[in-house]
Amino acid sequence: MSRRCTTIDRAARVVAAALCLAIAWVHVEDQGGIPGDETPGYIAIAYYLLEGGSVVCAGLLLAGLRTGRYADVWLFASWIANGPLLGNALARIPDIPDYGTDDSYWTDPPGVESIVAEVFLLVLSLTMTLRASQPRPLPSRPDSA
Repeated sequence: MSRRCTTIDRAARVVAAALCLAIAWVHVEDQGGIPGDETPGYIAIAYYLLEGGSVVCAGLLLAGLRTGRYADVWLFASWIANGPLLGNALARIPDIPDYGTDDSYWTDPPGVESIVAEVFLLVLSLTMTLRASQPRPLPSRPDSA
């Protein structure tokens, strides 16, 4: 079932798509471009999954601009935001295999930009997920005599 996108839905989709692309861009820059030089290998794979997922999520958000299709993309967007936030927290734990702690990321401008974009995307996607899950009233029909 397809429903038309409201102005709020459209604006939220455009903002969320821009945030997804910003998250991807910051991570591409952080790893030194594509294919990048992030080590260890499992961190590089996580970066690739985040970057690719962010671009796919942005595309799905924009694909539903007119029709309101892909309402479940908001849950996907929340995972795009949540993944690097969790990764940032885990990167501060000492003794991660083959990875040192990265305390500079908290004050590094790209790190701050990424965290800000991720928090905004997380809040927006959770808000839109909750909004989409609420039933909308059916349009009233005049009684026919």
